[in-house]
Amino acid sequence: MIEAAALLLDCDGVLVDSRASVERAWRRWAVEHGLDGEAVVAIAHGRRTEDTLRELGLAGDLAAEVDRVEAAEVADASAVSAYPEAAALLATLPAGAWAVVTSGTRALVTARLAAGGLPLPAVLVTADDVAAGKPDPQGYLEAARRLGRAAEECLVLEDSPAGVAAALTAGMRVVALPTTHAAKELSAATLVARWDELAVRLAEGRVVLELR
Repeated sequence: MIEAAALLLDCDGVLVDSRASVERAWRRWAVEHGLDGEAVVAIAHGRRTEDTLRELGLAGDLAAEVDRVEAAEVADASAVSAYPEAAALLATLPAGAWAVVTSGTRALVTARLAAGGLPLPAVLVTADDVAAGKPDPQGYLEAARRLGRAAEECLVLEDSPAGVAAALTAGMRVVALPTTHAAKELSAATLVARWDELAVRLAEGRVVLELR
């Protein structure tokens, strides 16, 4: 059992199943640039678009390429669906008990949450709000600050190695969901489990997570 005062959730791969949409956009971009689509997709999940492009050694106008990938993903947002367990969980949590911390922009995460029928959180930290993306801990530390919680009071739900590293570096416990990466790639997390293996509830104002 893990207890926390607040739950910090990534969006893609945690709240919504956007894997196919993400991979379509990046494979299309890879083809346009003569790159191996699988190699590009392998590093794209869970990171800011600009950080992925930098790692790929993009030569040219970075801002323009970020906008192109972003536009493709926003246009495809209607293909995204919520994980049923995530939708059920958010329906039980008060506004001050959770936040979303994503490597996507505000426009993209808003479109994907809407497509999944999920509420917009009171605290939302996006790629637009940080100087450095995951695995840097800035996003998670900012979410904790906005919720008025210490890092050690927060529990993170993530799906990528970069996200797990960001949460751990922030001093938070993290449960990793193997939705976009294999469990072995997420082994640094406090716990690795599928949504259907988790039971999350609110008890006396605290978030309680248990294995079923």
